[in-house]
Amino acid sequence: MNTTTTSSYSSNKIHPLKLTLWVGIGSIIMMFASLTSAFVVRRAAGNWYEFKLPDLFFINTLVLLLSSITLQMSYKAFKRSAAVPYRRWMVATFILGWLFVLLQYQGWMLMTAAGATFTINPSSSFIYLISGVHAAHVLGGIVALVVAMVFAFRLPVKPTPRRLMRFELVLQYWHFVDILWIYLIIFFALYL
Repeated sequence: MNTTTTSSYSSNKIHPLKLTLWVGIGSIIMMFASLTSAFVVRRAAGNWYEFKLPDLFFINTLVLLLSSITLQMSYKAFKRSAAVPYRRWMVATFILGWLFVLLQYQGWMLMTAAGATFTINPSSSFIYLISGVHAAHVLGGIVALVVAMVFAFRLPVKPTPRRLMRFELVLQYWHFVDILWIYLIIFFALYL
């Protein structure tokens, strides 16, 4: 897509790439709504193993929140053409994204050690499934971050409309997986 086409969208129209992202996000929202609805319905059916969600899941929430802040800082630095903070904040986001996934795995290991295995009861199976699908979406965001880091380190720091659009897509997706996790952790806290 050339720059003329990219910049021809007025402020009252959504860019096709953003529309595509938001349609995808809408699909992901529907999937998680279905999973959490199934959780509630299955819980009401009985035979539900009650267990405490490991505290690591809540610490993990702070890690993901911090990663959204660091990516936002990277975006602001990019808009100012401030190369060093732009790249540093992006690398920090990448590290925090991986830390989230690693802590998620550790949380699953703590659940297993406490007897809440994947197969013992639907309650723990749902937690593994829902948090695992979310972790897969975070990994997808990490892939997008890798691409963004290639642009950050290989190209001169020049906030063209096209590069701003690419960064905004990554930023919006990353904030979305963050908000989605907040919803999930609140959901788990209320229904476990």
